Amino acid sequence: MSSGVPELLAEHLRDYRAIVHEAPMADVAAVVAGALRERGVRRLVVPHGLPDAWLAGIVVGSAASASASGSASASASGSVPGSATSDSAVGSASSGAPAVERLTDDPSLTPAELDAADGVITGCAVAIAETGTIVLDAGPGQGRRALTLVPDYHLCVVLPDQIVASVPEAVSRLRPDRPLTWVSGPSATSDIELDRVEGVHGPRTLEVVLVH
Repeated sequence: MSSGVPELLAEHLRDYRAIVHEAPMADVAAVVAGALRERGVRRLVVPHGLPDAWLAGIVVGSAASASASGSASASASGSVPGSATSDSAVGSASSGAPAVERLTDDPSLTPAELDAADGVITGCAVAIAETGTIVLDAGPGQGRRALTLVPDYHLCVVLPDQIVASVPEAVSRLRPDRPLTWVSGPSATSDIELDRVEGVHGPRTLEVVLVH
């Protein structure tokens, strides 16, 4: 990979209004946890094959315990008066690790379940610097296409060897028999007066962790 290619990818992703983090592999779990906490994610779709290490910074539990953790944090800060919570919820809140319900796609989540999720985390097949595009091919850690089209928030981790400079280079890496989804920023469209509307055809928010 040529020098400056990751920086170009980050620049173009930001041009598309994606949120971009750049971090070493050792910090991925902390960055992911911070992103989920900032977003307030309580129900997270996790496709099969996603590295467990990426989620090491979160407390995996039920939706009820996730809500209790949020209440515990608010109560500790004085913003919400005396809410009863479990010891585990309080522990996760005091440690700063967000409590998240992990939604797996086995058996397949229904459209309603995907719509009720707060977001999805995935890897990718390849990322293209010159266009700021992330390509998913339903491989390990990515899941079927619906997982990244229905939820309103998509958090994607991109590894260094997945970044390429150009579209031809990306195409040479991709298998034509795979279901490909090309993502260039959050979903957006415009009406006849060119008023931009986000979230119509996919996630309203795209957040990317570029690993170096």
